[in-house]
Amino acid sequence: MRITVIIPTYNEAENLPKLVSALFALPLDLNILVVDDNSPDGTGRIADDLAQAYPGRVSVMHRAGKLGLSTAYLQAFRLLFDTSAEAFAQMDADVSHGPAALVGMAKRIETCDLVLGSRYIPGGSTDLNWPVWRKALSAWGNFYARTILGMPIRDVTGGYRLWKKETLQAMPLERVRASGYVFLVELLYLAYCLKFKIGEVPIYFADRRWGKSKMSFKIQAEAAVHVWQVLWDFRDLRRRGRAARVGGS
Repeated sequence: MRITVIIPTYNEAENLPKLVSALFALPLDLNILVVDDNSPDGTGRIADDLAQAYPGRVSVMHRAGKLGLSTAYLQAFRLLFDTSAEAFAQMDADVSHGPAALVGMAKRIETCDLVLGSRYIPGGSTDLNWPVWRKALSAWGNFYARTILGMPIRDVTGGYRLWKKETLQAMPLERVRASGYVFLVELLYLAYCLKFKIGEVPIYFADRRWGKSKMSFKIQAEAAVHVWQVLWDFRDLRRRGRAARVGGS
């Protein structure tokens, strides 16, 4: 299966070369699309250098500024619909998502429409060095979102995902409104409402070693509030299910 890994970046100069090297060491048919939001630390220039080092395998989308996670992924999806890729992976640039897990996810996608890299199923875990409060906050945020939305999925807030192209093509992506990290919850809930088959593969979520985290309490608080908006926005799709897919397929 031909997979394109989408990597949104903002100030990930230290991490991007390590991640690209690790991905291309996997026994998979991979291409990479870097979506850089005009990183002040030169991540975009490094991405261009990687595109030259791996011709035909790395491409770069340069954006004018920090436009957000949701628009980065949505623009990438639409760009890639016209390529030969059969599946799209969502992956953080900070190497917190272990590249090796993508092998198991690629195997699982053969029988699913979407596969999640899950921290909260047997075999999955978060960074061993995280303090108790941080582990509790992560677990609570995930529990909160999946309980409100009624999804029988263990990890609804994680960002490590593998989609079949036809799954995304059948989704009304124009209805996605969220910005920031709650976009991940909204996109997953949309797939769930449309009754796509969703699988989970255990992953170890490591803390970043280089660079600065983008997560903050403000982002988490905004996400908690927006979960209710997601529930309201897709109430019609939850009732209609499969028939609500683009083209009614």
